[in-house]
Amino acid sequence: MALYFIPLAVIILFYINKLTNTLCLQREIPEEKQPIVFRTINVLITILLITSYIEVLFT
Repeated sequence: MALYFIPLAVIILFYINKLTNTLCLQREIPEEKQPIVFRTINVLITILLITSYIEVLFT
């Protein structure tokens, strides 16, 4: 199961970072605030991926 989930999680994180970059460009977020936005979104998505993996693992 982990063989399928880990590559999928990496692809999801990459795509979310791409979308976050687009969001920062569209909303004209200042350069000094962008790392905070990226870090927050990456942490939240990582938590979501870990909890979904645990849910799939135990159901």
